[in-house]
Amino acid sequence: MTSQEQLAELLSAEGIDATQTTVSRDLEEIGALKVRVPGLERTVYALAELPKDQVVPTEHLRRVLGEWLVDVASSGNLVVLRTPPGSAHVVGSALDRTSLEGVLGTVAGDDTIIVVAAAEGGGAELADRLADIAGL
Repeated sequence: MTSQEQLAELLSAEGIDATQTTVSRDLEEIGALKVRVPGLERTVYALAELPKDQVVPTEHLRRVLGEWLVDVASSGNLVVLRTPPGSAHVVGSALDRTSLEGVLGTVAGDDTIIVVAAAEGGGAELADRLADIAGL
């Protein structure tokens, strides 16, 4: 896609109603970037090849945690997050893709995510930060 308007038109042709504003926000959330392709005079939207390179804005994490996070607990350098059933993967993916400082990675089940904090004993601080971001 070379423009947000073009993407909105293609979505409309598929029966999906999307405004330019919605398309813009969604492109930002999935980490799409404008890149120049050799041989083309225009830039196009593209995604990073590796999921670890698809960084999303912190505001996306705030929305996801605010909507889906139910409880936060910690032990040592681990944080346990609880979500409604079937939602853990959404929260885990947002944490992984936001590159929040102090997070080494996540493991998500159905309604529980284990977050590994970078610092030994840093789980409590990270848990507090995540609860604050979520508004808990």
